[in-house]
Amino acid sequence: MSGNEALVIRGGTVLDGSGGDPRKADIAIRDGLIAAIGRDLPRGDTEIDATGRIVTPGFIDVHTHYDAQVTWSNRITPSSWNGVTTLMMGNCGVGFAPCKPDQRDLLVKLMEGVEDIPEVVLTEGLPWNWQSFDEYLDRLDARSYDLDIVTQVPHAAVRVFVMGQRAVDHEPATADDRAAMAKLAAAGIASGALGFSTSRTLNHQTKAGNPTPTLKAEEAELLEIAGAVGAVGSGWLQVISDFDDPEAEFAMLRRIAARAGRPMTITVLQRDAKPEEWRRLMERVAAANADGLSISGQVLTRPTGIMMGFEVSQNPFLGRPSYDAIADLPLAEKMAILCQPEFRARLLAETNPDAGLVRRLERWDRIFPLGNPPNYEPSADKSVAARAEREGRKPEDVAYDMLLEKDGKAILYRPLSNYSYGNLDTVKDMISHPNSLVGLGDGGAHVGVLSDASAITYMLTHWTRDRTAGGKLPLPWAIRRLTHDNAAAIGLNDRGLLRPGYKADVNVIDYDRLRLHAPQVVYDLPSGGRRLIQKTEGYDATLVSGVVVQRDGIETGALPGRLVRGPQTAS
Repeated sequence: MSGNEALVIRGGTVLDGSGGDPRKADIAIRDGLIAAIGRDLPRGDTEIDATGRIVTPGFIDVHTHYDAQVTWSNRITPSSWNGVTTLMMGNCGVGFAPCKPDQRDLLVKLMEGVEDIPEVVLTEGLPWNWQSFDEYLDRLDARSYDLDIVTQVPHAAVRVFVMGQRAVDHEPATADDRAAMAKLAAAGIASGALGFSTSRTLNHQTKAGNPTPTLKAEEAELLEIAGAVGAVGSGWLQVISDFDDPEAEFAMLRRIAARAGRPMTITVLQRDAKPEEWRRLMERVAAANADGLSISGQVLTRPTGIMMGFEVSQNPFLGRPSYDAIADLPLAEKMAILCQPEFRARLLAETNPDAGLVRRLERWDRIFPLGNPPNYEPSADKSVAARAEREGRKPEDVAYDMLLEKDGKAILYRPLSNYSYGNLDTVKDMISHPNSLVGLGDGGAHVGVLSDASAITYMLTHWTRDRTAGGKLPLPWAIRRLTHDNAAAIGLNDRGLLRPGYKADVNVIDYDRLRLHAPQVVYDLPSGGRRLIQKTEGYDATLVSGVVVQRDGIETGALPGRLVRGPQTAS
């Protein structure tokens, strides 16, 4: 479509991202922007019939890890299969810029451990045609995508760039170190990043078990970086922390947010050990906002959990000697052994010596068949433990049979957080909180154990239409949470609403047909790397800057998406 041509989306039910009532209207698009919205608009050069469909702004995903994928792929799947038209990467303090040549292996091993992206994939796929953060952005600027991408400056990369091995060894930063890191962070924001991210959780480790370099960063370091970011005048601070000492940790984060004068977003999860602690954390968030600080709790629309199977990275038998001996075999070879009665008997008689893995992988009352369509809110009677009790069998025996189904491709689901009470009532409270943002889908990461980029679509299918275990949420409100609220939070005020002058990022959705398919394993990463993906159905069309990038789930080949540098305003 040339610049002078008009595209009209005709006859749809428009949910414009404001949370207001749906209305029947046509939408005219010209030059990548929304030109008009109303009834009976003049015919366009190209038309999309949206009769019986809902029409929404494109979705904004604020928490992804496509920092590597964007360097080798133009199609940022699976996010672009979920109506996402803009995503933010560089979360949790990990990324690949800035980086000196002799530090590449450090950042690769960190990303491999923290975000479960195989080292061979990163080694094969990353072109490493940059050193500075600005050079990294220049390389991305030269590429095109099926959606827009936004970056953040990752603290771990900055710390390693300045301190080298001392950062990996968690040494305190000197005054010179702090000044250098602050300068790099500010330069990254000035060159177009819309955030600075850091991690303070023990969950983020290399595969060798070394914690992320930012784990023990002192307040003085964070304050100096925050002040430098604030001086630039754009971008937010993204933080993940364990909050083991919640009062002291949050008090420190308040001081950092105050020094920056910029918004801050923190990861919020319900943990089984302290299932109500997240509420106290959000009370602190609300109090901070009442005091004039801008802090949000970032939440997921479903449990954080892992997929378990014989074709993916984890299953209940991982860590038992007999399974570990065959774990890396191709699935067909592995299945030939798993189906041998002698091997099965030996494996089931073994125990896992790693108590942590046992708690994670053998909690039989919290392991469920995922199904198709996948069920992320399963009831207790669907668990492996419940089935084993009904059948008078051992749970591990039942799990073994379940995982052999579908020629070894069957998947079991293990919720890890946000599911302490066996339902999603807590998640409903989280996503309904006035100081929360919907995110944490981790698109591009944890590719061997989950595919939560689809949590965007789940917001619509489960929470506004399909839920039977409890209350639902209004569709216009849910659309606003995925569009306007996230766009405004990161400074992209040119999108997230369907209004004249706004960027024409649009979804045309067959709401009644919208659904998630079961996750599946593909081998399409560099060096034949494996990842879990999850297809969707019901997105009739997705437009980026007025160009159709997908139609009925099929890619058009158009790549109008670009790197977005800095905050944006509507025309």
